[in-house]
Amino acid sequence: MEGELTDEDEAAALLERVRKLVPALAADAEEAERLRRPTDAQIRALEETGVFRMMVPRAYGGLELDLDAFLEVGLALAEADVSIAWVTTFCIEHNWMLCQFPESFQKELYGSVDWVLAPAVIAPTGRATPEPGGYRMTGRWAWGTGAMHASWAIVGCLTDEAMTPESMRFMALPMSDVRIDDVWHVDGMCATGSNDLVIEDVFVPEGRSVSMPDLMNGQAHGATLHPSPLYHTPMIPILLMAASMPLIGRAVVVAREFGLALKKKVRLTTPGSTVAERPAAQMRLAQASLEARQAELLLRDVAAEVCARRNQATPLERARWSSSIAHAVHQARRVIQGVAEASGGSSHFLTHPLQRSLRDVAVASSHIAFDRDAQRELYGRLLLGLEPSIAIS
Repeated sequence: MEGELTDEDEAAALLERVRKLVPALAADAEEAERLRRPTDAQIRALEETGVFRMMVPRAYGGLELDLDAFLEVGLALAEADVSIAWVTTFCIEHNWMLCQFPESFQKELYGSVDWVLAPAVIAPTGRATPEPGGYRMTGRWAWGTGAMHASWAIVGCLTDEAMTPESMRFMALPMSDVRIDDVWHVDGMCATGSNDLVIEDVFVPEGRSVSMPDLMNGQAHGATLHPSPLYHTPMIPILLMAASMPLIGRAVVVAREFGLALKKKVRLTTPGSTVAERPAAQMRLAQASLEARQAELLLRDVAAEVCARRNQATPLERARWSSSIAHAVHQARRVIQGVAEASGGSSHFLTHPLQRSLRDVAVASSHIAFDRDAQRELYGRLLLGLEPSIAIS
């Protein structure tokens, strides 16, 4: 219809709103780190951009934007701070997860809102005992990113003692049924507020449950309910993008800002000249810029392949996606570490953005999704035609 915005228009408008917000998000980064959670002002400002709506179907008032738009928004958020970018990209992805639950729950959830804030913990560290009409749940889940401003939570559970695919399910609960245990005392990613979630003897209706393997394989309810290819996408590539964009985007920023700092820093041994005139500094800058760009391009390549293949991807392709992103993340980490090494003592003040980036990327890159040894072993076995030693997700 004439006058309607296209997906490209919607994506461009959202990206512009996010980019305009970057200075305000960055200005609050130090306070968020002190609070050990995002500031209320950061979350309110992000809500006003509509960023949390981007993966919600249009049928519920969302933008229904695909992974190409997600990529640009995630990299833009990294311009502000790793922690707030991490919380935001995960909360976007968690709305996508909620749109994979049964239709009755989706309509209940999005009946009066067009997005929610929710942590989601994949590890099935809780038990869900089947009862008539649903499950009785108890457990503790670590790494609850998004919990501090959430209205709902998603947690992984086992429905029997054996960890079989049939027993693994995701459950959705209102935060009124969840206790947040304040354990988030960490040396990096402090501002994410990723505290533990505790659930004790809570009943969850069947309609608020979804098969974990179905969601992992892009074959959950959303794949049949919503027309966009986005809802046929396996979960792990989307999760990997959510987790990697803040780190890779930050490496690009750090490399760029390193060049600006070199132009300003005066050489004490040569009055009137700057550090930028030193060949060693020039080589350091070139290496940082090339490696950050390489990591970004590798991430972009994976995102494009995921959009092209979705749940039709082979096990080899999916293993390559995971291994590629893990490789790119650790390369981004090396970029930030190298720049910090070359930036002198001032970069180690707690208030220095580079120092915070250094600590944040060290913690975030230790996420299980970025376990290079496991990812490389799996990918290498498949390249050799051997059976996988771990489950492919």
